[in-house]
Amino acid sequence: MPTSTDPNLDIQNSQRLFAHAQELLPGGVNSPVRAFRAVGGTPLFFARAKGSKLYDVDGNEYIDYVSSWGAVILGHADASITEAVYAAAQKGTSFGAPHEGEVRLAEEVVRRMPAVEMVRFVNSGTEATLAAIRLARAATGREKIVKFEGNYHGAVDALLAKAGSGVATFGLPDSAGVPKSVTEGTLLAPYNDGAAVEAVFAANRGEIAALLVEPVAGNMGCIPPSPGFLKRLREITSAHGALLIFDEVMTGFRIALGGASERYGVIPDLACMGKVIGGGLPVGAYGGRKDLMELVAPIGPMYQAGTLSGNPLAMAAGYAALEHMGADQYLHLEEVDARLESGLGQVFAKAGVAAQVQRVGSMISVYFAANPVADFVEAKASDTAFFGKLFHALLKRGVYLPPSALEAWFLNVSHTAEDVDRTVEAFDAALAEVAA
Repeated sequence: MPTSTDPNLDIQNSQRLFAHAQELLPGGVNSPVRAFRAVGGTPLFFARAKGSKLYDVDGNEYIDYVSSWGAVILGHADASITEAVYAAAQKGTSFGAPHEGEVRLAEEVVRRMPAVEMVRFVNSGTEATLAAIRLARAATGREKIVKFEGNYHGAVDALLAKAGSGVATFGLPDSAGVPKSVTEGTLLAPYNDGAAVEAVFAANRGEIAALLVEPVAGNMGCIPPSPGFLKRLREITSAHGALLIFDEVMTGFRIALGGASERYGVIPDLACMGKVIGGGLPVGAYGGRKDLMELVAPIGPMYQAGTLSGNPLAMAAGYAALEHMGADQYLHLEEVDARLESGLGQVFAKAGVAAQVQRVGSMISVYFAANPVADFVEAKASDTAFFGKLFHALLKRGVYLPPSALEAWFLNVSHTAEDVDRTVEAFDAALAEVAA
């Protein structure tokens, strides 16, 4: 079984499965970035996962820095979550009716998230952002939305404009099949550029319903907000009578107990959530001020519904995840990710490789660039081809990164100092291989 010191990798079963999958699934996958198009080669098929490790169908072990794209914060197959899901499944996998589990999770969300006084559960982050935009338009009577280049808010037609991550990976400024009329009301600004946001609002005075932002950009790598940027967005939207929406699908309950709102001290009008609050099961949510959420049906005129919303398995898993995330867990995440950040910085300096290690809490990524990356243009200008070579050299040494240079990496509570040290050693050896 390959480890971080064994450069041999046998993936014959993954190759066979991928060949068959391509006959049945578009590109052989159910989400584009999984196809390895950004890094080349054959995507791995996994058989199981435990803690900080993934195991592919050929028996290879990897230290996992994808963590199910941030959803698995306690670690894979955490006992508290699997037991909660099992107990819930014994009572029924779906009711299509109210149940105590959704009330219990709602209490936890409202208690922890500074912006959320009332919440509605859905089934994905995409559903959450779609509903939040609809709610903002209903509340303001306006139609235009502002988003940032490189911020991805799910596969919502109106938001697939310079959306980062998978869209950027495939060179698509927009998705085919989206009518121009749908995106005409979507206004773009560069991330971390408050002056540009001011200009957009000035040019569209009285027409903008909301500004939607990833408070920490995680779909063009990991890009922190510049000092004062989120505060300025709060001031601009308030001055223009528009809503500020934080897309906390990644950052919510990950970079702090109360997400980005708590970490940066900026309170949006609405917040979109997902990932962590499902404990590894499909989930999404949107919430915010009570007066806004009371516009949602059945008590208000803004319609939104879902057959599996508030699914008892997802609610049980999400509650178990939040229940076990306290101050000690967040401190551990900060410590192991800081150790990784420091170790990688030393390895790159030793190798003479120009690289930027950027981190917020347990989100981190590396750009092969001479200077820190602050926006989408700079992220795309980094050396993504070099990342692809390094990605495969690391795979051979038992380290699994997101298969795209334009994705954040996620640690989970089960990552240890030993995992990090093995990873740094693997980077050292991989760099010697690809930078020679």
